[in-house]
Amino acid sequence: MKRKIILVTDGDEIAKKAVERATMNIGGRCISRSAGNPTPISGEEIAQLIEKALHDPVVVMVDDIGNPNLGKGEQALAYLLTNPNIEVLGVIAVASNTEGVKGIEVDFSIDHTGKIVENAVDKNGFETDTKILYGDTVDILNSFSIPLIIGIGDIGKIFGVDRYTNGAPLITKALKEIANRSKVN
Repeated sequence: MKRKIILVTDGDEIAKKAVERATMNIGGRCISRSAGNPTPISGEEIAQLIEKALHDPVVVMVDDIGNPNLGKGEQALAYLLTNPNIEVLGVIAVASNTEGVKGIEVDFSIDHTGKIVENAVDKNGFETDTKILYGDTVDILNSFSIPLIIGIGDIGKIFGVDRYTNGAPLITKALKEIANRSKVN
């Protein structure tokens, strides 16, 4: 059986705490060692940790630390997307102010108020006028078929709304949307 994972394209310390809280909120398992700015371990190492996780869905963070080129986070992302033992349920694409990126088309986004919006959002969680989300760890997604891509602002921040101490409601909602739409308990 393939392991079912959700990828999150952020991994700094604040995002890590919010993703850990949100994963707990949905009853998933979080690979905290994949967090870092940039991603500190390889895709192969992350896959080994996914294999050892107690149950699905497994949430994995990847981050390029603002690198517009193919950074460590995107390299790990590509490895996981091509691993035959892993089924990617969806990706939560995180907006950033990185310049020189192509961006990725989102299916929808979660805005700074927690509302589902049709277009992409910016780093602060405000809806933009396009479906293209710009972030430092998202361009590689254009090379793969992803079942669901949800845009979100800067996880754990967004005017304090998404702090882990507040229960990380925005990232929790994004994870729930992927889990519900892929029918994973």
